This record gives sequence, C-alpha cells and structure tokens, in this order.
Amino acid sequence: MAIGARHARILDHSPAVTTQAPNRLTPMRFVIAFGLISALGDFVYEGARSITGPYLATFGASAALVGFITGAGEAVALVFRFWTGKLSDRTQQHWTQSIAGYAMTMVSVPLMAVAWTLWPAAVLTITERFGKAVRTPARDTMLAQASVDIGRGHAFAVHEALDQSGAFVGPLVVALAIALGGGSRWGFAILVVPGIAAMFVIFRLRRAVPAPEAYEHAAQARRKDLELEPSHLPARFWWYAGYTSLNMLGFATFAVLAYHLQVQHVVKEAVIPIVYAVAMGMAALGALGSGRLYDRIGLRGLVVVPLLTAIVPFLSFSTMPAVIWIGAAVWGLGLGMHESTMRAAVADLVPPSRRGAGYGTFTAIYGLTWMAGGTLFGVLYGHSVGSVEIFVVITQVVALIAFVPVALGSGGRRGL
Repeated sequence: MAIGARHARILDHSPAVTTQAPNRLTPMRFVIAFGLISALGDFVYEGARSITGPYLATFGASAALVGFITGAGEAVALVFRFWTGKLSDRTQQHWTQSIAGYAMTMVSVPLMAVAWTLWPAAVLTITERFGKAVRTPARDTMLAQASVDIGRGHAFAVHEALDQSGAFVGPLVVALAIALGGGSRWGFAILVVPGIAAMFVIFRLRRAVPAPEAYEHAAQARRKDLELEPSHLPARFWWYAGYTSLNMLGFATFAVLAYHLQVQHVVKEAVIPIVYAVAMGMAALGALGSGRLYDRIGLRGLVVVPLLTAIVPFLSFSTMPAVIWIGAAVWGLGLGMHESTMRAAVADLVPPSRRGAGYGTFTAIYGLTWMAGGTLFGVLYGHSVGSVEIFVVITQVVALIAFVPVALGSGGRRGL
C-alpha cells in the first residue's frame, strides 16, 4: 500500500502496557466464542426479521411502507456506525459498546409481541437495528485484532458461519411457534430466551478476554518488518465502499421478499420463516467459501456478488414455490459474502488506528443506498415485478464497472 511521507508514521510494535488480566483464550477460540454470541443474537433478531414484513402487513402496511420501514431500519443499523465507529476508536471501550448494543436488541425484539399498532412496531424494528449500529464497529474491531495470525477471511468467515447458524435456527423456531397456533406475537415473545443466553455468554467472554488488542500487539511484536500507517482512509477504501454501496442498492431486504410470498400466497405463512432459514444456511456456506477465497486471491473473488444479486429478483419474485426456494438460496449466498468477506476486507484496507472509523464509514455509505434500495423495491414492486428486475440488472452492471479499479492490483490479502 503506497503511503505519502507526510501522512505516515511508524507502527509501535511493542505490546501495549495494560493492568488488565491476560486473555485466557487463543485468538481462534475467541473468534468461535464471539461466533456463539452472534449466533444467539441472530437467533433473536433474524427470527424476528423472518416475520417482520408479514407482521407489519397485518397492521395494514403497504409494500412500499414495509420497504421503507425495513429499509430505514437497515439504514439506521448501517449509517449510525459512522459515529459509533469513531466512538469506538476514540474511547477504545470496545467491550462496553458491544454489550450495550446487544442489550438494546435483546430487549427490543421481545417487545414486538406487545406492539398493538403499526408505529410502535415500526419504532421497535428500527430500535433493534440501532442496537446493531452500536455494537458492530466495536465487535468487528475486536475480531480484526484477533484475526492477524488466523487470516482475515478465515476468521470473519468462521464467525459469520456461526452467526448464520443462529439465523438458521431462529426462523425455524418462530415458524414452529406460528404452526402450533401461537401466531406472530408468540414467535416474538419466545425470542427472549436466546436473548438472555446471549447476554450471559458475552459477559463471560468479557471476563475471559479483557484485552483483545493484545492479540494484535503480540503478532506485531513478532514481525521483523515495520509498516507505515496512513493517517487517513486510503483511496482504495473509498472505491471499495462505493462498489459495495452500488451492489446494496439492488440487494433486496428479505422483508420485501417475504411480503411478496405473503400477499401472493406463494407459500403458507408458517413456511415463510423456513424460506428465510434456508437463506441463512446458504449464507453460512457462502461466508466460509468466500472467506477462504479472499485469503487466497483477495478482492477479486468478490466479483461474483453482483452476479448473484442480479438474478435474485428473477427467482425470488416468482409465483412458483420451487423457484422461490432457489431464490432464497442465491439471496443467502450473496448475504453471506456481504456479511463476512466484505467486512474482512475493510480491516485490510484501513490502518489499525482507524479501524472503527473505517467500519463505521464503510457501512454508513452503503447503508444509505440500502435504505433507498429497500424503498425503491417496494415502490417498483407495486408497479410490476419486471420493473424490479430491470432496476436490479442496471445497478449491478454499474457495480461491476465500479469494481474494476478495486480489483486491479489485488493479488491476495497481502496485496491490499
């Protein structure tokens, strides 16, 4: 990575001085343990998201309004990371910020069960997403600190695969609750159990690994070469964020896809969470595969993401049940790559001291486009499925063009 002399400094390779107890887990065990926390977290909020679209529809929300609410929620989860990422860098209180964010989500989701009108349900939907905005930059910073020797792609892929295991189980449990006659409200209410478990595990992990930054300091101390660290976010990072935002503009939220399944009666209501569970299972596989590929050939492996995104509406907005399942699998593969490998790349594209800001800025940029995309999907769907398909194809062609300067020169993780 070329760095101007005016904007560079020598990294301090000496271990940080700390009065905290030493970490009691290896880096990989830390990643796996955090994966368990994320799995329990996904059990909660992915279980909820699998029925959010149809649930909002029961209050009379239109497709456009569902798209706007869920898109706004995703935008809050992403855009606010611009500030929470900087807060993470400034305070270095990664554990405190992560715990606070998880607590917000674990409280908001079960309260959906007692939301009796549209707007309280909408507020809780967005509040749950805000919890993700609070915790994610701090959590990803800690994962990046632990992944120095493991491999960025592999570490984030393992975490994402475990994360998606919860996303697979959660919707199935919600589907079972609905199938047994409990309805959507009971589906939201039972999610309090994994929420409590998630908070218990994160407090235990905090005691076991009080200083995740020590993993990175130890790795730096073993290096014989000195690296120059820029004082700003480099140009390649901005190109990468732009490419990702274009891709997300055409990446539908599942709430809109679920709305289609509901209003067109493609599958029964209780089956919709199972469709989502299949997507989450494929997301785990996509994360593991793309993570390994990233560690070998770098960002060039991400060229497949716009291709997957472009074919989703042709499958997921079908009225044929068999095609819907294929669409869910393709959507899940793309999501898995977004939430693992694309996160891993940020750690390699930005200097360690700006990692929280890098994650926050990266997700804030494409969060705005995802909100716009979620709303446009709802509006275009109200017009015709064909207009949705045209819109997605155009955005992904533009995304592929923007990807060219990102991919050039990417010969692998070290080539970043």
